Amino acid sequence: MKRAQKVLVRNMSPAAQTLHDEGIPFETLDFVYEKSRNFDTLAKNLAAEVKKRAEGCDLCYCVEGGVFEDRAASLLKGAAVIEGVSKSASAAALAGLAGGYQAVSAYDLADKKLTLPLVVYDLDNELLAGDVKLLLCEKFGDEAPACYIEEGAKKLPLFEIDRQSVYSPRTALVVYDLPLLQKKRFDFEDFLAILRRLRAPDGCPWDRVQTHESIRINAIEEAYELVDAIDLSDPDKMCEEAGDVLMQSLFHTLIEEEQGNFTVTDMLSGVCEKLITRHTHVFGADKAKSAEGALSVWDKNKMAEKHQTTYSDAVNDVPACFPALLRAQKIAKRVEKGGWDAATFENFERKFKEEYHELKEAVRSGDKKATQEELGDVLFCAVELGRAVGEDCEMALLDTVKKMQKRYTCYENLVRADGKDPTLLGQEEKEMYYRRAKNEHS
Repeated sequence: MKRAQKVLVRNMSPAAQTLHDEGIPFETLDFVYEKSRNFDTLAKNLAAEVKKRAEGCDLCYCVEGGVFEDRAASLLKGAAVIEGVSKSASAAALAGLAGGYQAVSAYDLADKKLTLPLVVYDLDNELLAGDVKLLLCEKFGDEAPACYIEEGAKKLPLFEIDRQSVYSPRTALVVYDLPLLQKKRFDFEDFLAILRRLRAPDGCPWDRVQTHESIRINAIEEAYELVDAIDLSDPDKMCEEAGDVLMQSLFHTLIEEEQGNFTVTDMLSGVCEKLITRHTHVFGADKAKSAEGALSVWDKNKMAEKHQTTYSDAVNDVPACFPALLRAQKIAKRVEKGGWDAATFENFERKFKEEYHELKEAVRSGDKKATQEELGDVLFCAVELGRAVGEDCEMALLDTVKKMQKRYTCYENLVRADGKDPTLLGQEEKEMYYRRAKNEHS
């Protein structure tokens, strides 16, 4: 600094006072802060100002803390760097952190994958401290143990970090790590740690002995419970059931990980890659201006990825374990894409009459095998009708089942309220009670 022809200091701070003490003349770039809209703009403006003043002279640009914690300094390519003690290292030392930790500028926090222990530096104003608090409390919990660093260190719960009296360029926040069983907020890695602990030799006796086959049905049950929560519009239940579905997926993945077949990272990499390669209208050159267009791109990419060269490959790829109605809808959709007649109301009427006539003939003949076959054809016609009118047959039937449950419950209550047995009513009485129940649950 003494040999430099010109010395610039990013901003006037207690550290800059040492230049006065050494008799080194310098200028500050405080004015750049005033003309910068945000932190990204500030870094670019600072770097531009330094480059402009460095033309034709030997210039020294000084920042408080570590050079590579300063965005503007990192933009100055080709400059000689003399590293100092970083703000994060100083904060970690004051907070008593030993070993590794993650260090992030408060201005970069929202863009980072955060882990504990964590050191947040550049916490230079109260508004920023409030934003930091909201972000970190959501991830780690309000009561997470933390430390406010200014001239000294003050331990406090994380939610108090924006309630301090002083914020300056040297202010930092340290959030300590916690043992698993003391945490109030958990992340994906914690989830995996718990499941692996349950599967460990000294873990849960029940969890240790489970196989793919023994818990296979659980995946179906949990998925249906999530669907039920969605139908109930119950956010709390949705949150719980979505976690249970995820747990089933990870449980099966960990069984395979233990056998050396694939890992959690393999599974996550596969699904992420699939989302990217199938959304080429978002991440590639394809175009899609509507939901239908996006589905068309997805289907094209899916067939390519699965090496499906014919539409029959796609038709036969529908999982055999799907419920019959859902499977029928999937197949009907795929055979139409493969060139069969489109599902229209007119086609349904013609086909239904044909299949209904064949069903009547099978019933009259007493041939049970033929009756079952023709009944299946009639039901498949109903699936085609759903596609023709643009509705989901699974949901339509489910809604009707729920409606009939309510109607019959009302019907029986009405009958019993009149002191009658619902199994002993005449046809006219049945019709009368049914109409009343239907009016109440239309």
